[in-house]
Amino acid sequence: MAIPETQLDTWSHQGSVKQSSDTYQTIRNALLASNTSYADKSYEVFLQGSYGNDTNIYAESDVDVVIRLDSIFRSNIGDLSPAEQQVYHSIFPKATYSLATFKAGVQAALVNRFGSAAVRPGNKAITIKGEGARRSADVIVCHQYRHYKKFDLNRPDDYTPGIIFPSEQGDVINYPKQHAQNLTAQHQKTSEMLKPMVRILKNMRSWMVENGTLGDGVAPSYYVEGLFFNVPATQYVSSSFGDTFCNGINWILKADKTSLVCANWRYCLLGESNVQWRPTSCDAFLAAACKLWKDW
Repeated sequence: MAIPETQLDTWSHQGSVKQSSDTYQTIRNALLASNTSYADKSYEVFLQGSYGNDTNIYAESDVDVVIRLDSIFRSNIGDLSPAEQQVYHSIFPKATYSLATFKAGVQAALVNRFGSAAVRPGNKAITIKGEGARRSADVIVCHQYRHYKKFDLNRPDDYTPGIIFPSEQGDVINYPKQHAQNLTAQHQKTSEMLKPMVRILKNMRSWMVENGTLGDGVAPSYYVEGLFFNVPATQYVSSSFGDTFCNGINWILKADKTSLVCANWRYCLLGESNVQWRPTSCDAFLAAACKLWKDW
């Protein structure tokens, strides 16, 4: 028995917007304060994650904030020719300011605003505990990453910008702005069905985790977004979430999964790196989702 359209419609709705927006603005103001130790540096604060991409559901409470240091950067210089590397080093000297110093300043700014009891540094992000109407949040402290196809002295700004930050699994290099832009573009191509479908899949995931049919952490939101991002717009049926779910899942099951891409178009969706979804985890999610659909 299929999941009723009424249930799918309920799951398609976006979670809290006002609380998330207010939380982001409060954290943003703290990070942009004029008395921080990094106030004279070049940096940018922006959203990423489910709320930033309009795919948040009621079961998700965290707001994901990025603060990216632009005063220093790293790049794929090793992919450039020796001549290009020489030119690169001639105009970009080694940095004297470090990401560690920047992160310490960011943490101090957050403690100054929210108190030490509410701020906890972690492996990938600094977590801010929610209080009252303010939601919990993760602040990713990173610096700019530049991906060059080639390096030209006359066009040093011709690169794809990303972010890079350290983790226990090694440096994470990702492209959250491209992810958001491409996801929105595909959403528009699908008659604005993609993001509601992502929210349906995420609510299905929450139901399966709560009922023990899927392990917690098997299907992170980022990869669930990427999964249906790959489904062609022709498979979306604007009048039916149920038909779109069946079309999309069937298309994915028949597809060459090695051709699936992340929404940022920089990586394959499935793989073993720290920015890819493990193929076994994807298979487990698909199997559990199909079973939920059939057994509802």
